[in-house]
Amino acid sequence: MPASMLGHPFFRMRKLRFHLPFSVVSLCGGVVAVLAVVYIGLIAAVMSYAALTIEFSQSVRNDEAAVAVLEGQYLATVAHTADTDYAAEGYVVPTVKLFVKAKSATALR
Repeated sequence: MPASMLGHPFFRMRKLRFHLPFSVVSLCGGVVAVLAVVYIGLIAAVMSYAALTIEFSQSVRNDEAAVAVLEGQYLATVAHTADTDYAAEGYVVPTVKLFVKAKSATALR
């Protein structure tokens, strides 16, 4: 480029400034507001997780109590069945035992 063109207004060095359409203070305020909302949301998520964990724990305890009641009923029925005198009820011991061959119920043979 010839030296005579360096004096042209197009090639002169100018101070370049960026003019933002907003101030830095308002930008920082917006960032702080967004972070505050995110923080509150995270606290709400942790609190709901804790509530669900406690609810699940109580549900497990209730289910364990229900299973214990059913297990007690089952054991009482088994004890009654084991104590029954089948000969007095009219049952007799089988004289012959036969085994029947059957086709496999599964796909594997």
